[in-house]
Amino acid sequence: MGEHPRGARQAVVVGGSRGIGRAIVRRLVTDGLDVLATGRSPDALGALRGGLVDDGLSVRTAVVDATDEEATAALAEAEPEVDVLVYNAGTSSAAPLQRTSVDVWRREVDVNATGAFLALRAFVPGMVARGHGRAVVVASTAGLSGSPYVSAYAAAKHAAVGLVRAVAAEVAGRGVTVNAVCPHFVRTDMTAATLERIEAATGRDADEARAELERSSRLGRLLEPDEVADAVAYLVSDLTVAVNGHALVLDGGGHW
Repeated sequence: MGEHPRGARQAVVVGGSRGIGRAIVRRLVTDGLDVLATGRSPDALGALRGGLVDDGLSVRTAVVDATDEEATAALAEAEPEVDVLVYNAGTSSAAPLQRTSVDVWRREVDVNATGAFLALRAFVPGMVARGHGRAVVVASTAGLSGSPYVSAYAAAKHAAVGLVRAVAAEVAGRGVTVNAVCPHFVRTDMTAATLERIEAATGRDADEARAELERSSRLGRLLEPDEVADAVAYLVSDLTVAVNGHALVLDGGGHW
């Protein structure tokens, strides 16, 4: 996993190889943090490293399944001085309630909620012991409001937001903050898959499907990964000592 640069703040980004996670890693590295990015795909992590090297930046990486309790605990043991934790691992699916299988339900909850629990449980106690730390869970507006055909995803993201609020209350006043970022649809591979499902289910073409998602946001467009990364950078900064247990919504002004 490599040596830490002396004096740099230490960060772990769980689910840092693609999309929003990749943007978060780049932003934190640019801000001077020593970042360890995790993911399940060695190829995706390699591409992340290569892209940063091309820009004169560097990141450490580790292949870790976010839902693996032992692997998460081992990661925390190997990284005992983490100042910043960002949990960004996620998965989504869409189907009517009656066509949502138990396997899909369990996978959504495992990745979107249980993985966040494992990461917070592994890293936050060390932050509390040292009297300083920042933890952010990348959730979703689906964690604050229900929508058709995403019962498993919405339930899992609601669980993630509830977890953040409970842990934040537990660590309040001890130098550690725990917050969530709740973006609406972001221009990522996950959203591209959502568009494909809309096309398949409704017969709309790609442009019509995209327009539907864009209309669902007060911004009138999809968010960019960098906009989510900016929000995370704010929440892990020293500007947010008093921001704890908050779900920061990125949707252009919807009512969640």
